[in-house]
Amino acid sequence: MEKRFVALWFPHLLTDWHTRKQPELKAVPFVLRVQSGNRSLVTAACPRAQRAGVRAGMLLADARALQPELHILDDKPALGTQLLDRIAEWCIRFTPVAASNLPDGILLDATGCAHLWGGEERYLQEITRRLLDRSYTVRAAMAGTIGAAWAMARYGKGAPIALPAQQRACLLPLPVPALRLEEALTQRLYKLGLRYVKDLDALPRAALRRRFGTQLLQRMRQAMGEEEEFLQPFYPLEPYSERLPCVEPIVTRTGIEIALKQLLEKLCARLQREGNGLRKAVFRGYRVDGQTQGIEIGTSRPSNRVEHLFHLFSLKIDTIEPALGIELFLIEAPVVEEAAAVQDAFWKTGGGLQHPQLAELIDRLRGKLAGASVQRFLPAEHYWPERAFEAAPSLAQEARSEWKLDRPRPLHLLDPPERIEVTAPVPDYPPMNFRYRGKLHRIVRADGPERIEPEWWLRTGDHRDYYSVEDDEGQRYWLYRLGHYTADRTERWFMHGMFV
Repeated sequence: MEKRFVALWFPHLLTDWHTRKQPELKAVPFVLRVQSGNRSLVTAACPRAQRAGVRAGMLLADARALQPELHILDDKPALGTQLLDRIAEWCIRFTPVAASNLPDGILLDATGCAHLWGGEERYLQEITRRLLDRSYTVRAAMAGTIGAAWAMARYGKGAPIALPAQQRACLLPLPVPALRLEEALTQRLYKLGLRYVKDLDALPRAALRRRFGTQLLQRMRQAMGEEEEFLQPFYPLEPYSERLPCVEPIVTRTGIEIALKQLLEKLCARLQREGNGLRKAVFRGYRVDGQTQGIEIGTSRPSNRVEHLFHLFSLKIDTIEPALGIELFLIEAPVVEEAAAVQDAFWKTGGGLQHPQLAELIDRLRGKLAGASVQRFLPAEHYWPERAFEAAPSLAQEARSEWKLDRPRPLHLLDPPERIEVTAPVPDYPPMNFRYRGKLHRIVRADGPERIEPEWWLRTGDHRDYYSVEDDEGQRYWLYRLGHYTADRTERWFMHGMFV
């Protein structure tokens, strides 16, 4: 398939944005200015101001001399970059690969996209019309290379579409700045009388390299299609993704569910063919007002079952606000793993942690509750209780060690342990009572001490002497004393957990 690229040029990007926000500015000449030391410089001028001779880079005082009725606005730092990023994200509805091209352009990889709009001409017309409706002045061109599309959008005089056989002929009459050269190199070429691409093309390539370096030849090769050039998309293109453009904007939950089901069927069919399953998926809807709505799910084990994934998404569909309508749906699986086939056995029921129904149950619980509300923990090789376990990323994760507990541990650990006041008869004896959060607890049963030393290779400090105690109300707690009793300090006791 022939590569096709679209270049969008916004000659009045910054001033167009201001007129969108303040429509009354359309009737007055205005500029954007920035303070540079003791001088005010013009950074952008609206079309009315440009017709009076005002240009970017000009001193504000000179601009006022040319246009006394000039309206002045302060420029916003990095506004151009932010606007291009927003427009590039908006352009996702026309192609999966859209990239901002500083300082005033957007580049689209339109390969295989134009037929969805009835051809390349209607494709360009639709993009241009939609941007004009958003009050942006734009010029668009399509060609087989990024360089050719860029040059035609800014300097082309004829048709905005160059077929592969016509591309070279479209480039030759353009001025040398159309090759995206540095300003200093462009001025050198002008001084030598080399003003058009055809002038450079008529010279031997070896002579151009010796005189002007490699940049000139590289730009020529890229524009002519002799050297490949790649885009850096605003959204990195995921290997596993599916798109669904809508003939009419979707505004109902039923329509969103139908779109989601179709996308999941396509995505899961591919995953099944390749023996993979997704661990994370993102479902996005691009609205006609330019806003994006999205929801995300995660799974405990690789899954490619449409019904299960659809149910996880359906729990969050109500958070999608279609407003005036969604015109494009996109589903991506940024995290994909190999999905091991599970063999059924007629003589055996259950399957432990590897049973698919258990994983799907956990996924549904996580979808209804907070993401971290359902977790699996594995033993970690540490003595300190708060570091003796780690959260498992999936049900397939295997423990690297065994649980080594010769005494019971509380199910509820405090993080961090909380300081308490304790009354104990003599050192190494269990406490008689303790005060926790203002309440006095009288101890009727106690077991301990259990001494736990810190790992010398991780930290230094005092040991802990733990006691399992039960108060007169039948509640059981896990307390510890930090370090030894000494005459020069008060003993330090802490509440570390509760037996539930």
